[in-house]
Amino acid sequence: MSPGAPGSEAKGSPRGSALFDGSSIEEQELPPPLRSYLCLTIITCFCPAYPINILALVFSIMSRNSYFAGDYDGSRQLGRNALCVAVASIAIGLLIVAVVCAVHFTNLDF
Repeated sequence: MSPGAPGSEAKGSPRGSALFDGSSIEEQELPPPLRSYLCLTIITCFCPAYPINILALVFSIMSRNSYFAGDYDGSRQLGRNALCVAVASIAIGLLIVAVVCAVHFTNLDF
């Protein structure tokens, strides 16, 4: 095509730039979904492994803050840390409950 032909765009024209490419906001790339596991970490606060479940809650809140700041990779990593620590807190809490129940019910005096 010739440089002046209709439909051809010059190198410096505003229609060819990234700002004026004609795409709407809906067509632009959306951020990844938030996975902070906040509900899970709040539930783990009822487990008897207190320092660990508080750490999971802190990771979850940090994940949310990173997501809203635009750091999606950091948010994903902190969310994964929150999930791992929350699962560990649940496991340790169940172990503590099992040990307490075993000790309590084996020391009954009849």
